[in-house]
Amino acid sequence: MKTSLIGVTLLSLAMGARSLAAPPLPAEHLTAEKLPPNNAHRIYVLDEAFINEIDARVHLFDGDTYRRLGQIDAGFSPGFNLSPDGKTSVIGTTYFSRGSRGTRTDVVEFTDNTTLSTSHEIVLPPKRAMTLPTYFNVAYSADSRFVYVSYVTPAASFGVLDPAKYSVIGEIDTAGCVLVIPSGPNRVSSLCESGRLLTVTLGAEGHEASRAMSDAFFDPDKDPIFVQGVPITDGYAFLSFLGEVHEVDFSGAGPVFHQPWSLVSAAEKGQWRPGGQQVGAIHRHLGKLFVPMHRGGEGSHKDGGTEIWVFDMKTHQRVARWPVTTQKLAPVVAVQVSQDDAPILFAATDRSDVAVFDALTGHLRHVEKQLGQTPWLMLNP
Repeated sequence: MKTSLIGVTLLSLAMGARSLAAPPLPAEHLTAEKLPPNNAHRIYVLDEAFINEIDARVHLFDGDTYRRLGQIDAGFSPGFNLSPDGKTSVIGTTYFSRGSRGTRTDVVEFTDNTTLSTSHEIVLPPKRAMTLPTYFNVAYSADSRFVYVSYVTPAASFGVLDPAKYSVIGEIDTAGCVLVIPSGPNRVSSLCESGRLLTVTLGAEGHEASRAMSDAFFDPDKDPIFVQGVPITDGYAFLSFLGEVHEVDFSGAGPVFHQPWSLVSAAEKGQWRPGGQQVGAIHRHLGKLFVPMHRGGEGSHKDGGTEIWVFDMKTHQRVARWPVTTQKLAPVVAVQVSQDDAPILFAATDRSDVAVFDALTGHLRHVEKQLGQTPWLMLNP
C-alpha cells in the first residue's frame, strides 16, 4: 500500500498547527455589574412602547453624566413604581404565552436597583388594570409592608400583596372606584367617577377593616382631573383639564381637600391648558410646581406643552414661563424634578427625547435623543 505524499504533508501541517495553538480560553460566566452609587439626578423612565405594547421598558438615566445606565424589561402595558427607600423597582405587568395572544399571566416583579436584576415575583389573578402609566397602578404602603395593585375586569377592585412572603393577601372591592393611592402604612384611596375618593383602611394582616367615602372634590362633568397625581409633602396635587389645582392631604385618617386654585388667569382661561401624560412635577422643599402648558380647547388634554410654566405653591403665582420651541424641542408630555438643592427638571417630548433643564433657571443642559418610544412616566427616588 502506498501513502500519498500530499496526505503526509497535510497531516504533518495539521499536527504542527495543533502544537502551536493557544490553550483554550476559560469558560465565560454571565454576571451583573452593580450600578454606580445612587445620586439625586438619577431618573427611571417608563417607556410604554405604545408602538409595540408587549415590549415596554424602564430606562435608567443619569442626569449628571447623561449616561444610560441600564434597563428593565416591563412586559405589556405595565404599572411602575419605586419602594419608599428607592432600593427596589416594582412592575405590575402582563405576559401572553404567544407574545400578543395565548394564556395570560399577570405578575408583579421586583427588581434590585443596584443590579437591575429581578429578585422575585408574585403571580396575580388575571385582572390587573391596564391603563396609561400613573403613580397609582401599583404602589407600596409607606412602611413597605404591603404592595397594592389596581384591578379592572371591568369591575373595580385592588389586590393587597405581601412582598416579604411573595404572596397575594387578598382582593378588596372598590365599587366602581379605581387605582390605588396609598397613604400611611395601611390606607388606600381610589378615585370615583362621582368626583369623590373612597378610602379603605386595612388591618394588620392586610384585610379590610373599614371604608369611607369623601365628598366630591371636583366635578367630572364640568372639569375632570388628570389621574396622574403629583406628589406633595402630605399627599398629592391633581390638575384639572382646565387648569385647576386640587391639593389633597392624605396624612390623616381621611383625605382633606384644600381650596382649588388656577394655573391660568382670567384672560388665559379657555386658551391655555395643561396636557400630556405626566402633567406636573413639584419640588417639595422649594414649593415649585412645573407644568407643561399648551394652547388648546376641549379634547386637547393629551397634547404636550409648548411651554413649561413654573408656579409658587404657597402664593399660587406663576414665577416663570419656559418656551420649549425656542430650544427646538417638541411638545413636552411628561415632567419630573429631582428633590435636591440643585434640582434638575427632566422633560420628555412627544418625539421621545428627554431634555435636562436646570430647574432653578430653566437653562437647557442636555437633550437625550430617543430615550425609548413613548417615555410617559419618570420617577426618581
